[in-house]
Amino acid sequence: MIPAAFEYARPTTVDEALQAVAEGGEDVKIMAGGQSLIPVMRLRLAAPSTVVDLGRVAELRGVRDDGDALVIGAMTTHAEVVTDPLIAQHAKLIAEATETVADRQTRRRGTFGGALAHADPAGDLPAVALALDAQMVIAGPGGRRTVPASEFFVDYLTTALEEGEVLVEIRVPKLAGDWGVRYEKFNRVAQAWSIVAVAAAVRRENGSIAEARIGLTNMGPTPLRASATEAALAGVSASGDSVAAAARSAAEGTSPSSDLNAKADYREHLVQVLTRRAVTAAAGL
Repeated sequence: MIPAAFEYARPTTVDEALQAVAEGGEDVKIMAGGQSLIPVMRLRLAAPSTVVDLGRVAELRGVRDDGDALVIGAMTTHAEVVTDPLIAQHAKLIAEATETVADRQTRRRGTFGGALAHADPAGDLPAVALALDAQMVIAGPGGRRTVPASEFFVDYLTTALEEGEVLVEIRVPKLAGDWGVRYEKFNRVAQAWSIVAVAAAVRRENGSIAEARIGLTNMGPTPLRASATEAALAGVSASGDSVAAAARSAAEGTSPSSDLNAKADYREHLVQVLTRRAVTAAAGL
């Protein structure tokens, strides 16, 4: 179908973007790569009066080193993320997960910040941002503010972004020390949304698991941390048995949905299996 008529703005700076969003009113939509917005507009599931396209805002692109953190511009494409040397060195989990996003064509257009702001619980990147304790830098009429990933994802397709605000960059703390990472994704066909996925980062120390961070995809209306499993892994010996035992609690505190792809109880079983696999690989076992 053809989208409903709309006004179109294409700013070149963040300030121009904020002005365009303010002038667009309540029905304004911000477009990053457009890989989520354009399809729903064509189906007329969304009919914004104004679309603000961030494609020409150069300051929102790229990855830079900022001491103990990496700063990823919100308009950095998935393809750029996958090949960036800083991400490969300091945040490999992001590259692993991003490489599973959709297909190559979509990764050339879709953006890191756009995927996070869309906040689809079946998307690959929100759970990774949660596991890595990322922070979202948001620009608005009152200036800039920083929101941790744990507070950014509020509900299904809903974030902490308020009216008139734009996600401009994501700060990802570097993993210092002996960390291993793994992203395990289960889907029905290649390039599809996750039925369940697990993002794991594990730090080993003297033959034990000193710390584990585990993000869960599609186990509730927002990405979740497998807190019970993380607690069970802290300080245990790095062995297959200890990982398997801890993974049995991966579904605690989750609320997976039942749909055409999977029932809730199947997802609860699947998240245990994928958590065991992800943690085992991340721990180098």
